[in-house]
Amino acid sequence: MSLYWLILTAAIITSMAGQTLLKTAAGAPDFITQLFDPRTLVGLCLYGGAALLYIIALRRIPMSVALPCTAISYVAAALIGHYGFAEPLSATQLGALALICTGVVILAFA
Repeated sequence: MSLYWLILTAAIITSMAGQTLLKTAAGAPDFITQLFDPRTLVGLCLYGGAALLYIIALRRIPMSVALPCTAISYVAAALIGHYGFAEPLSATQLGALALICTGVVILAFA
C-alpha cells in the first residue's frame, strides 16, 4: 500500500472520529449548547483535518477512485451507530453494507 493510500485511509478514519464526536454532542438541550460543546468543536476540527488529508491523497490517487473509496465510511458509520449508540441494524442494511464493501474493494483493486 502506498503512502497516499495510507493517507486516504487516515482521512477516512479521521472523518469518522469527527462524525462520532458530533453524534455524542447531539444530545445537548439546544443547538447553541451543542454547537459550543467541546465534542462538537473537536469533531469539526477532525473534519477539517480529514479534508486536508484527502487533498494530499488526491495528489496521487485519481478522484474517480479516491472519492468512491470513502464510501467505506458509510459502513463504519453504520457499525459505530449500531455498537456505539444502540441504533438498529436490519438484515437489509447489512446486505447494503456488504454491497458497498464489495464495490469499494473492486474499485480499489481495479
